[in-house]
Amino acid sequence: MYDEVSIWLNNALRQEIPEETAAFCLNLYDDGDGNWSMELIGSGKFDIEDDDWPCDEITDFNTREMPFTWNQPGRWERVLKEMISIIEEYLKHGEYADILKSRSGVGIGFVDGDIENLYIK
Repeated sequence: MYDEVSIWLNNALRQEIPEETAAFCLNLYDDGDGNWSMELIGSGKFDIEDDDWPCDEITDFNTREMPFTWNQPGRWERVLKEMISIIEEYLKHGEYADILKSRSGVGIGFVDGDIENLYIK
């Protein structure tokens, strides 16, 4: 699934990044029946002590209308763990990893849960 996520992220990150973007967050959603989706947002703040930092959203890079979607049976914990692994790989080798790492941080998590900070500048 890395290749599919990578293509989706590349498309999102090709656009101009607003200057006021302090960090990026990948929001995960449980859509039910083993269906999941993910969006990328740019946040105006980053605070490792406050899991609500993604709430200061500046842009969704049009990924709210075109999220990454997939079907995978299993619990949310497993889905989160696997997506963390994919995003960590992208941060190492992805075409636009330098854009993600140009800001204060990159996080991932379910919108109603805790944020895992995958990169801190």
